[in-house]
Amino acid sequence: MTAYDSAAPDAIPQRLRPVVDRLTERFSGTFAPETVCRLVVDSYEQLVAAAAIDTYLPLLTQHFAADRLCATAAVEGKIEKDRPEVLFVCVHNAGRSQMAAALLEHRSGGRILVRSAGSAPTSDVNPVATTVMAEIGLDLSSAYPKPLTTEAVQASDVVITMGCGDACPVFPGKRYLDWQLDDPAGQPLEVVRRIRDDIDARVQALVAELLPAATKAASDG
Repeated sequence: MTAYDSAAPDAIPQRLRPVVDRLTERFSGTFAPETVCRLVVDSYEQLVAAAAIDTYLPLLTQHFAADRLCATAAVEGKIEKDRPEVLFVCVHNAGRSQMAAALLEHRSGGRILVRSAGSAPTSDVNPVATTVMAEIGLDLSSAYPKPLTTEAVQASDVVITMGCGDACPVFPGKRYLDWQLDDPAGQPLEVVRRIRDDIDARVQALVAELLPAATKAASDG
C-alpha cells in the first residue's frame, strides 16, 4: 500500500480522466487503479500550484505521475533497477538542476537514470539556461519545473543539492552531495555559460565515478 491509498478516489477532474486511464493501463499489474488515480490527482495539484498557464497541465501531469509511479515501483521492489539513479535538486528546478539533469543524461548516454526537482518550483525553466544549453546541442524546450517528492529521493542512489539547504529528506543508504554553484536566475548569458560549464565538469566527474568501466572503454577507444 502506498501513501496515496488514503485519498478520495472520485476527486478526479474530468480533464485528468484520460491520463488516469492511460497510466492505469501502463501500470496494470504493478499498481491498483485507485493508487494510480490518487497519484495522478496529487501530481496535478502539486503542478497546478506553480503553473502560470494550465493549457499543458494534463500532459505534464501524465509525465510527472508516470515518473513518480516508476520511482515508487523501484522503491517497493516491484521493478528491478538496471542502472544508477541520480536526483538533482535546486530551489526552483528552473536552472541549475535542469542543466545538470540534461548534461548527465547526455554524458552518460542514458546509462544513468536522471531526475530533477525543486524545493519551491517556479512555473517555467529559465530561458537563459535553455539558450546556453542549446548552444551545446541540448534541448530544454520540453523540460518543466517539478516539485521535490519523497519517492524521487528514495529511488535515487545519489542526491545532489544545489543551494536548497536541507530541503531533501534523508534516507539511509543514499549518497548526498551539495554542489556549491551560483544561481543563474537573473544572470547574463556569459555568467550562465560559466555556470553551465562548471556543472558539466562536475557531471563528467560523476559519470566517471558511477560508470567507471564505460568511461574507461570510451577513453581507450
